[in-house]
Amino acid sequence: MAGDDATVERPDRQVDPDPARGRRLLQQVEVAQDERRLREDRERVARVDQRADDAAGQPVLALAPLVRVGVGAHGDGLALPPLRRELGPHPFDGVDLHHDVALEALVETGKLTPDSLATLLLRKADWHDLEGMTWLLEHGADPNHMTHWGLTALHQAIRRDNARRSIETMLNHGGDATPTTRADGKTSVALAARRGRRDLLDLFEQRGIRTDLHGIERLIAACARNDSASVHAIADGEPELVRQLVNEGGRLLAEFAGNGNGDGVGLLLDLGVDVAARFTDGDPYWSVAKDSTALHVAAWRARHATVKLLIDRGAPVDVKDGGHRTPLALAVRACVDSFWTDLRAPDSVEALLRSGASSDGVAFPSGYAEVDELLRAHRR
Repeated sequence: MAGDDATVERPDRQVDPDPARGRRLLQQVEVAQDERRLREDRERVARVDQRADDAAGQPVLALAPLVRVGVGAHGDGLALPPLRRELGPHPFDGVDLHHDVALEALVETGKLTPDSLATLLLRKADWHDLEGMTWLLEHGADPNHMTHWGLTALHQAIRRDNARRSIETMLNHGGDATPTTRADGKTSVALAARRGRRDLLDLFEQRGIRTDLHGIERLIAACARNDSASVHAIADGEPELVRQLVNEGGRLLAEFAGNGNGDGVGLLLDLGVDVAARFTDGDPYWSVAKDSTALHVAAWRARHATVKLLIDRGAPVDVKDGGHRTPLALAVRACVDSFWTDLRAPDSVEALLRSGASSDGVAFPSGYAEVDELLRAHRR
């Protein structure tokens, strides 16, 4: 634990003959830690209750970045916006809401405004915390309430690529997919189309929500749903829409790839989007660097089938993103240093190496045996 390799490796180091002694000591430490956490939770609840009394009726905006929202498989905690700095001080600043007991105590005071509840719900969506979202919805949070940021929690859940089940939960609690974002006027349906979420477009249709879109978004939605007949009909009848789509190709290709919509990626490429098109802005939320290609994004987000498709369609394998990382470096990192390691597999690394990708600058050993074996064989 102390990093004292010399002592660990000393040949004369004494070994405790009673292995059970270490286990007993560890158990004592764990019990002490549990008692300390319980004591801190009780103190935290008392502080929250006092703050609630002091700030009754005020919107809970500045506390948003402090809300614990549970790291899920998608790990949306990669780059949360610095909202606290932007919004300034608030009576709840300093309350540690990284424990749900504190959050629940705060909500159960009954003193939070609709703005407050909607803000908390939006931040739960930031972290894909289905359990937390469900609890807030059951305690009065409105998924359609327009927050300070010009977004509803439903908008945010889609922007953050929450799982279909999370979107279903919001719809079950009155979520409406038709309100538009304040900044760019996009409905939840349009947001889902632009992120390549065929599953959500199908869900909306099943729920009787109108999914008809207009202009370029109609073409994007057809690609997202792998509706090749509609794609070709729109392209033939309205070629200007194709030109618009190609102009946005870098972002669209990257967002489709990030969600693993390989069929949609294929249709975007068929329409003329360059397989090497750059996602100029990147996506700090997902730690996608500026000037990434779709292959960078698919490799980083462990979309193995999409990685293979992009390679087959001619994506450059050694190009670097704005963070000076290659797709191979990101594929390796996704296996060992991401919040979605449950998706990890050597498939993307293997596909990239077989396509001739250079392993220069790739961390080795990575700590993932199957990937390390591939890298070792490649370097021989």
